[in-house]
Amino acid sequence: MSLYNGSGLPFLPGYTFRDVMKSAYHRPQTLAYKNGFALPRRPTVGIGQTPLPSAQLEPEDIDKLSSETPFIDYGPSAEDPTLKFVPAHVALDKKALRFFGYFQQDVLHSPDEYYRVRHVVIYYHLEDDTMWIIEPRVQNSGLPQGKLMRRQRLPKNDQGEHYHWKDLNVGMDLVVYGVTYRITHCDAYTQEFLERQGILVNEPEIIPVDPYITHRTQPERCYITPSEFDNLKRFLTLDRKVLRFFALWEDIDSRYGETISPVTIHYFLMDDTVEVREIHQPNSGRDPFPILMRRQRLPKTIKAACEPFPRCVLEVSSQEVQEYFSPKDFRVGETVKLMGRSFLLYECDGFTKGYYQSNHPELEMKHGKGPKKGDWSQDRKWEVPPYNGFGSPEDSLQNCYSLVPKPPKKDVMKMLENDHKVLRYVAKLDSQNPNHKGRRFVLSYFLSNNMISIFEKPSRNSGIIAGKFLEKTRVLKPGFTLNDPNFYAPGDLVVGSTVEVFRHRFVLIDADDFVLKYLESISDQIPAQTLESLRKKPILVPEQEAGSEHNRVPVTPPDVLIRTPVSDGRQLSPVCR
Repeated sequence: MSLYNGSGLPFLPGYTFRDVMKSAYHRPQTLAYKNGFALPRRPTVGIGQTPLPSAQLEPEDIDKLSSETPFIDYGPSAEDPTLKFVPAHVALDKKALRFFGYFQQDVLHSPDEYYRVRHVVIYYHLEDDTMWIIEPRVQNSGLPQGKLMRRQRLPKNDQGEHYHWKDLNVGMDLVVYGVTYRITHCDAYTQEFLERQGILVNEPEIIPVDPYITHRTQPERCYITPSEFDNLKRFLTLDRKVLRFFALWEDIDSRYGETISPVTIHYFLMDDTVEVREIHQPNSGRDPFPILMRRQRLPKTIKAACEPFPRCVLEVSSQEVQEYFSPKDFRVGETVKLMGRSFLLYECDGFTKGYYQSNHPELEMKHGKGPKKGDWSQDRKWEVPPYNGFGSPEDSLQNCYSLVPKPPKKDVMKMLENDHKVLRYVAKLDSQNPNHKGRRFVLSYFLSNNMISIFEKPSRNSGIIAGKFLEKTRVLKPGFTLNDPNFYAPGDLVVGSTVEVFRHRFVLIDADDFVLKYLESISDQIPAQTLESLRKKPILVPEQEAGSEHNRVPVTPPDVLIRTPVSDGRQLSPVCR
């Protein structure tokens, strides 16, 4: 132990240079409060107020040290390339090996068979080393086929090991839970994967034939004359093979007149039976019976000796039929008559086309475009019943659209845009009655719902009770009815013209200023005659007498006040339009 005599002394192992004069060993304070918040700060001195080496460097030196790259004599150090790690569940996702094989199942207490050979498919998923085994389904096999073993890790031995893809190969036995599966071959991807991993794939093997299937196989029958009664052969070869035609049924005897309905005709090749199904359309008014004619053999020609037989009571047997309907009798583009009903064949499906091209190429098939949806009902003219007088015409029309009528739809945008917008006109009643001369009305046209209301201005000593003359309603033009309506529009209200309202004639003599401004804003929809009549309308004063029609006096514009002195010193009020 020697005395500390400077910072330049070497610090070697086993030697310590300690300052015996040092008495403070506390750490510097690095936390402080500023504006009530605790903030950390960088220490300026070390333990016991020892100056820090970094505090003795200038900022330029610190930046230089932080930006410098160390070099050695033979150049900069080479960085090792880091490989990107990809987990197995990402790299091997949806990648599986597929092997094909079989297993033998012992059959007890059966004199016809001792075992059965059942085919299997073995899948191995590379992402988690799980396997599952399925048996392809065979139609009418009578065996519970499908998934034999759910997806899991299969045990390899009693030591807890599991099968790995390295343990699988073609031509080996896979023992799983006491069942031995023989792997015979694999697909191309599996073979390529194993060979890429350095595993030599064995030669594929042939799956042995099931002896029970061989026992059941019947030798092909041979006859001196062609057989026409081998029903078993027809069932095995023609089962589920059906000719399908699309046709139109011309129902002449319908109670509602001649109608055309779309149908589908099925001809079963297995037993030469015919079935007719009706295609139903929504709101067609017909009961939804799916089958128009049940599946049966249809007689085409009946023997002459059996014609008077009461077929309406008893069924026609095969001894009475000379010829049944065959595929040759169904030709696209022609009409076929089944059970007294006429069917126009206009199209068939793809299987039917292929069948006729291979078996009956001599038949000419006139394929054409069938009627579109709703074409068979176009001949029926739908007429709207006349207005019954209850409610508005729109309300009564809803009874024709549905059994439970709904309120008619309103133009909400029009109502919101034109709310509180009213066109007001001054009108007089055009009547031969002298008592009605001089009556003045205010005709209001509401733009939100195209309704008209009429209000009569009160007049002194007229003897007529003024007030509401017509509530808000839509007014028909002359010559139109509610069954063929045409209502008054803003373009029809011309100053100087006559408006007929429920057999009352009104002559428009003046209009509000808002009427001209509004109609000019939509001048492209308004006739020029209407706008011209509003620009040149006369400015009139009320008639002096109720019975005088010719006392109309033009006055000056409303900005000029007319004041006429009278004998008693009073003045008249200004006259305005």
